[in-house]
Amino acid sequence: MTHAFDENYWEHHWDDRTSHTVAANPYLVEETAGSRPGTALDAGCGAGAEAIWLAGQGWRVTGADISGAALTTAAEQATRAGVDVTWIEADLTNWNPTERWDLVMTHYAHPSIPQLDFYRHISQWVAPGGSLLIVGHLHDGGHHHSHGSDEQPPHEATVTAKDITALFDASWRVDTAAERSRTVAGTGVHSKTLRDAVVRVTRRI
Repeated sequence: MTHAFDENYWEHHWDDRTSHTVAANPYLVEETAGSRPGTALDAGCGAGAEAIWLAGQGWRVTGADISGAALTTAAEQATRAGVDVTWIEADLTNWNPTERWDLVMTHYAHPSIPQLDFYRHISQWVAPGGSLLIVGHLHDGGHHHSHGSDEQPPHEATVTAKDITALFDASWRVDTAAERSRTVAGTGVHSKTLRDAVVRVTRRI
């Protein structure tokens, strides 16, 4: 099934979600360990778990998302966590901010444009010497079904680490290019396995 991943899709997706605290993606925790806090952009921040966690580590964070419903939840959770995050409602596929960030990150963002084109677009927002961290659903050649709370991601929202790193020329340094699996809680008593592509690249000065 083909998904539009447009504003209506994401407003419906997030409008059905309740405000609850979700832990930050563990790959963000790993990839920023030991980094000096600076400015960061969470591209497609959803309910803000990663942006809020990073702000708690001393980063100056902007969270951007197409869904106003998601950002309302994110702002509420940031207030409860006692951190300051700048929230921006924007369609990231055609957003062209003038600011550049020390870290641009995206976790499972599904844009209305092809996945790799989205990664190429947001890479423009990385400052010289800064990093881009991408965590995406891994394309493993299996069968993907419609997007639900415990279902596999749709085919068009999946990537491989090799596909991602191929986007970057010699002006970038590849720091991480991995394909990993982790088990998380699902609905009820069930758990599910997430298979992820994790890539971090640094823009050379």
